[in-house]
This record gives sequence, structure tokens and C-alpha cells, in this order.
Amino acid sequence: MKRLLSGILSGRIISPWWILLIDMLLISNSFVLASVLELNQYIITLPALALVKSSVLVFLVYLLVFVATKSYRGVIRHTGYEEIKTLSIACFGGFIVLMALSLLGTLFQVSVLYIPYITLTIHLFISLFLCFIFRMVVKETYAYLTRKSDLVNAYIFGAGELGMITFEAIKSDKEILYNIVGFIDDDPSKWSLSLASLPVMSWEKALLNSEVKNVELVILAKTDVPIDRKQEISRECSLRNWKLKVMPSVGNWVNGVSNNNQIRDVRIEDLLGRDEIKLNQLQIMQGLVGKVILVTGAAGSIGSEIVRQLLKFPVKKIVLLDNAESDLYNLQQELILTYYDAPFDLVLADVTNRARIKAVFEQFMPNIVFNAAAYKHVPLLEMNPYEGIRVNIGGVKILADLSIEFGVEKFVMVSTDKAVNPTNVMGATKRICELYIQSLSQLKSVKTSFITTRFGNVLGSNGSVVPLFKKQIEQGGPLTVTHPEITRFFMTIPEACQLVLEAGFMGQGGEIFVFDMGEPVKIDFLAREMVRLAGLIPDVDISIKYTGLRPGEKLYEELLANKEDTLPTYHNKILIAKVNTPSFFEVNSAVNDLLFALQYEDSVSLVARMKHLIPEYLSCNSRFSDLDVAQRSVKLS
Repeated sequence: MKRLLSGILSGRIISPWWILLIDMLLISNSFVLASVLELNQYIITLPALALVKSSVLVFLVYLLVFVATKSYRGVIRHTGYEEIKTLSIACFGGFIVLMALSLLGTLFQVSVLYIPYITLTIHLFISLFLCFIFRMVVKETYAYLTRKSDLVNAYIFGAGELGMITFEAIKSDKEILYNIVGFIDDDPSKWSLSLASLPVMSWEKALLNSEVKNVELVILAKTDVPIDRKQEISRECSLRNWKLKVMPSVGNWVNGVSNNNQIRDVRIEDLLGRDEIKLNQLQIMQGLVGKVILVTGAAGSIGSEIVRQLLKFPVKKIVLLDNAESDLYNLQQELILTYYDAPFDLVLADVTNRARIKAVFEQFMPNIVFNAAAYKHVPLLEMNPYEGIRVNIGGVKILADLSIEFGVEKFVMVSTDKAVNPTNVMGATKRICELYIQSLSQLKSVKTSFITTRFGNVLGSNGSVVPLFKKQIEQGGPLTVTHPEITRFFMTIPEACQLVLEAGFMGQGGEIFVFDMGEPVKIDFLAREMVRLAGLIPDVDISIKYTGLRPGEKLYEELLANKEDTLPTYHNKILIAKVNTPSFFEVNSAVNDLLFALQYEDSVSLVARMKHLIPEYLSCNSRFSDLDVAQRSVKLS
């Protein structure tokens, strides 16, 4: 029997015309019932001819209205809000037409049109109720017959709008995997309530009830949960071997549609990211509207996200420049699929080729330049300082000089926290870049505003620990951490790029903006959290291996948001670094000498030149540490 009903309800045996017929039968019988209730008589005592005439009139009117509104056309087993709204409109439409006919019958003495108003009112509510119940019975019967027996019991964390949307998406999906047994919320005022006939409870009560309900999953459907709270929930889930999933906010739905497939596994970014950033949208829009923007390093993690953020504004054109052919192609395909007619052009070029970059400026005449092109891997540049100097410093000098030559309005450079008291080649090259573009701002003849944005590690960026740990987990471990106490500052890619945009249009020129990175995170903690998120136990299923600090790597990064070294801005996450900048002629001469020395000096001599330009550059765990000893000896003598 169950199989037969399932087959009937899952196929197209119940045609819309059958639904219409059943609706009309319910409408007709409702009228008889309404007449009985209104006259307070048994049906056998009612005047038969008058009842038949009135029933036929009601049948015909409702039939015409139902056909006109197509209330019977919905797929009945998927009845939702829109179908109920259409049904209500149809019933009220029939009621209004009959009331009007009854009024005309009274005025013109046409007895066949007259039906008592109270009868029509009672009939309306009975009809609406029965038609609604008919649809709900079919819907719930179908849901029961098609429901899988191996459902996972789950809580939804969030008893608000997103929580209810999540519940409806799970309930209506025929591939449903979860059986929701309750809602959780941190708001005490909701604990005594119920939602969709399910209890709303505190996290503590949910933990106590979990064994009775045999819960295996928690779905986080609340966007304003603090990060430390998310971490606490994640740890509790890990202790109980529960899975933790997330329902994205409405703005992040795929194609703007809510469904079961939107519910995704929680990511490390969800546990280490921070609250949503409030941008000065008007200021950014005024700075971007109708502008041509050049983004270098556009195929990288930061560059590509800057492009995505820029496409939200009414720009004239975005020029995507990178020398990574495959990555640039992949970004092009993503933008075509996501934005369709986005105003962008691709340029495959090397920022150290001055003639090529000048041709790009001549062709596109950019108004704004976002420079994210750089080599950034500390150990690689420690072994290859030549390339770090050639690309990071040489590339920035070419781009900055051409920006002045072609009258660019703003030049925004992406720097790094490793430029603060650098201990490696990469950090030193970025600090020299900062000095150079800052010194340009001192020239009164320069109209270009040069802005530097400085922040720490970005979660999930190419070459960061997150992709590395993911790969190591997939391979069964071990996860390699250089030191059990090593810490880093982290922010998500979107957060970093949103702050870059904000700072870019906040600055007037010459500033180094540093971002409030929050509290530092132990890489060991990060590794263990990622193992737990994979449903595994650290040191049991996957081991953590300590490999020792790499060349140029230090244990702790400098805290950027130091009140003694920064000035506040109107944005609570952006500060201005207080730094001394040498004159342009001094910096320009040193940079030119350094770039010229690439032709004939070895790595040690090149690094020595950088240390002379940046006295605070002291190598850490590096072959260039001897230069610091020699330099100190010279000073002492």
C-alpha cells in the first residue's frame, strides 16, 4: 500500500483537473454544511430546490474563479506559501462575486441569485479550511512515504529567520538527510517558545537532551554568533563526535536560492574570521564610479578578491594584470560565469618589464592602481633574494613611477606585517617598497596619492598553512608545524580586501594603514582545529609533527595595532602607522643602487645593502645573520 501511494504521489497520476474536481466537491459540500449551520436545521428539512439552485450557483462561480486564478495548477505535494496564497485569493474571489450577486438579487428581486450573507461567510471559511487541509494531507503523506529511514537527527542553532529558512529548506528537499529535533538559541526570551512545533532551547539544555534525541549534527544558522562562541560550539561538537555545518547568510546563497545543498561543512575561516566589516560604501563608490582600475597580481588570492570586491561597484573597467597564465585564465572563467558582462580586460605581463607595463598604461590609462603583485614566500625568498629584490622592489618602482607619469589618481600597495622590524628578505623588500612610495608622497610635484596597506597572514591564500594542512589531512598526516609556540595574525581574504578598499579611499597620500588583526593564533591550535573539523582526533587519527623554524622565520609577528606606534582613524579596524620616512632623494638613490647591483653582486652583498637601508632588519634563523654580527662589530669599533 505504501509503495502504491508513493508511486501515485511521485508521478503525474494526479492531474490538475483531478485537483480542481476535488476542490469543487469540497466547495459544494461546504455550502451544504454552511446552510445547515446557518439555518440550524437537519439537512432533510432544508428546501431542496432552493438548496440545489444555490449550490449550482456557488459551484459555477467558484469554478470560474479557480480556473481564472489557476489555484489548482500547483504541484500539490510541494504546496507552500505561494500556493496557499493563490488558494486564499481564489476563495475570497468567489466569496466577493457571490456577495455581489446576492446584493443584485436583493435589489432586482432575482431570488435565484440571493444567498444569505452569513451563509456565504461561513461557507468561505469552511471551503478555505477544507481545501487547505486537502493539500496538507497530500503533502504530508508524500513526505512520510518518501522520507528516508536513515535520517540524521540534528539541531538548528538559530531560532530566527535564517533558522526557519534552513528548516524549510531541509523539510522541502526530497533528498533530505536530516531530521530536525529542535532549535537552539542564546536568547533567553526564546527558550519558552516553539518554532515549527519544535522546542527552542539553550545550548546547555540541548547538550543534556542530546542523548535522548540521539543527535549527530548541529547546523549553525545564525550570522551574528561571535567567533569565540563558534569555537566553543565547535569544541563541544568535537567532544561528542557531532558534525558541525553552516547555513550561509542570504547574500551568500548560490544563485540566490535556499536549499539543502547550501548547507556546508564549517570551515576554519568560520572559526578564526571576525565579525562582518562595515564599509563606507558611499565614499568607496564615489572614488570608484566611472574609473579605470588596474589590479596587478590579479590572479593571486588577494588580487582576485580585490577584483571581486571592485565588481560590486559601478567601475568603468578593471584591468587584470598577472604573469601566471593558468591562474589568470581560471579567474577569467570564474568572472564570466559569475558576473557575465563584467567590465574587465586581461593582461598577461610581468611587472618588472618596464616597456610592457608602460604599454599597458598607455592603452588603458588607469585612474587607480591596486598593486598586489609580489613574491611572498619567506623561505623561498631567503634562498633567492635576487628575485625578491627584482620583483618586489623593482616591480613597485616601475609601477609607482609610471603612475606618476600617467597621472594616476591613487596608488594602493598591499604590504605585510613582516615589513615591521623585518627578519627575512621578503619582509625587508616590502619595507623598502613602503619607504619608496612614501618618499614619493613628499614630492610636491607628485599628484598621485600613494597609500600603503599592511596586514598579516590571510586564511586560505595560496601558499598559506590552511591549504597545506588540508592536503596533509587528505593524505593522512602528519601535519607539519614549525614550532609548538609559533603564532601568527590571521584574517580572511574578503576581510583583508574590504579593508584595502576602505583604506584606499580613506587616505590622502603617504599613509601606511595597518589593520587591526585581533589576537594572534597559535599555528598548533589551527592545525588541531582543522583535524577536528575533518572529523578526526589530533594525535590519535592524525599526528602533529614539529619541524623547526624555517630560514627567516620568527616565533612571533609584531603586533600591528600597538597604540604607541599607530594613530586611530574613523574605522575601528584601520590605524595609521607612525613611521619616519627618509627623503625621496636618499631612498631613490639607495633603491636605484640596489636594483643596479642585481647585475653584478651576489646574494650576501645584496642583502647587506638592504640592511644598510633598513637598520632594523635583523635576520632570524638565516644564513644572513652573520651580516648582523659584522654590522654590530663595525658600530662598536
